Amino acid sequence: MSAIKLGIVGVGKIATDQHLPAIAANGDFQLLASASRNATIPGLPGFTSIDEMLAQQPDIEAVALCMPPQHRYQAARAALLAGKHVFMEKPPGATLSEVEDLDKLAQSKGVTLFASWHSRHAPAVQVIKAFLAKHAPHQVQVIWKEDVRHWHPGQEWIWEAGGLGVFDPGINALSIVTEILPNAMFLKSGVLEFPANRDAPIAADLRFTDANGLDVHAEFDWRQTGKQSWDIIITTEAGVLRMADGGAKLWLDDVAQELGDEGEYPSLYRHFAGLVQNGKSDVDLSPLRHVADAFMLGKRKVVDAFES
Repeated sequence: MSAIKLGIVGVGKIATDQHLPAIAANGDFQLLASASRNATIPGLPGFTSIDEMLAQQPDIEAVALCMPPQHRYQAARAALLAGKHVFMEKPPGATLSEVEDLDKLAQSKGVTLFASWHSRHAPAVQVIKAFLAKHAPHQVQVIWKEDVRHWHPGQEWIWEAGGLGVFDPGINALSIVTEILPNAMFLKSGVLEFPANRDAPIAADLRFTDANGLDVHAEFDWRQTGKQSWDIIITTEAGVLRMADGGAKLWLDDVAQELGDEGEYPSLYRHFAGLVQNGKSDVDLSPLRHVADAFMLGKRKVVDAFES
């Protein structure tokens, strides 16, 4: 099968650091052009809007959307209406309703829509999922804390409504937990901390359970300095699993487990290629739904103003 002709929309940090290397290493894709307000890709045609890119590059068959979630719906809709397959960076949108609408549109057009969750492709995730399928979890502790100044310098959109605030990284943890647990979980209670000068939270403390009463406690914080924490600790009858570094490392009762060195984004693009080739879509909204539930049920706590 010939390479899928691809355009990328939003040439920022995530596109440069992750998408472009993964695309270059995957023979199933040929990158034709980019669309971005402030950047281009050397050696490729660059446009300032997706509409201009699609009009000038009609051979494009698929697009990867890497802009902030508040602006993703219109870009995805334009691509789907033009009959293009769509890869959406996480989170897939600013609301559940708009992503559900895109899913229906993709189905009507017979094209692929992929709501990607890169953390699900970390090496430890499927190992943990297989273990929990045999050994029921008794308790889950999620500790996801990082320094927003380091990872999002000067990015004001993350503090705006729809930017998700601390849930921008926290949704990665939720994507892993919803992948590995054998039963669906739901929110019981939560506290969201909002800086006095921001529209999105800087921290969250959430309590989940499932139909069997599982205790899931998640702590998200964007004020972490020093070593960053992307950890999940799971207690089972067969031992304690401890995942670290976002799924790059795993221990069972303090014994390191052997994991593959598969990169998350190369795995995402292989999955996207398979979806396109097989005429399928992958739109799991459970991580975003849990974020929406947190905003609905969580208590709001105002904390000191925060300057990035």
